[in-house]
Amino acid sequence: MDVTKNAKKLILPTCPNHLFSSQKLGFHPFLDNKTLKPGDKLFDKINSAILESKIGLALISPRYCDSYFCLHELALLMECRKKVIPLFVDIKPSQLRVINNGKWTLEDHHRFKFAIEEAKYTVGLTFNSSQGNFSDIVTSASDIIIESLIELEDEELKMQHSYLPIS
Repeated sequence: MDVTKNAKKLILPTCPNHLFSSQKLGFHPFLDNKTLKPGDKLFDKINSAILESKIGLALISPRYCDSYFCLHELALLMECRKKVIPLFVDIKPSQLRVINNGKWTLEDHHRFKFAIEEAKYTVGLTFNSSQGNFSDIVTSASDIIIESLIELEDEELKMQHSYLPIS
């Protein structure tokens, strides 16, 4: 997988379709509603996709921090040191808070808090749904992801060539 999408389900119905169409460019996004099949184990498939991905797109909305799945995925992306592109939708990074709701372990709470702090201080994109056209931000995010993937592939090629013996 080249890209994983991390978002609270209730937002952005057009984004997955736009990202999924990037397969035509040779990239392989993991989108749960397009990739998972009945009988798949959620954590196994999602964790595997994150571990195999190069970039994560975190679509962060006002209810994002209420979702165990979103926070788990973001934490795993950060722990694996993947490039994460946050897309803040109707929320400012400074407004993000992880509140221990009593359902999560103390370890998960610390992981989630760390991940949110990392996302807050990562340059991302912002979108205000009352003032903007969502298709514009989706196009912009897709362009950034594609550019980032090309940069990562170029870096990987340079690294491979730097280890080749000189003849």
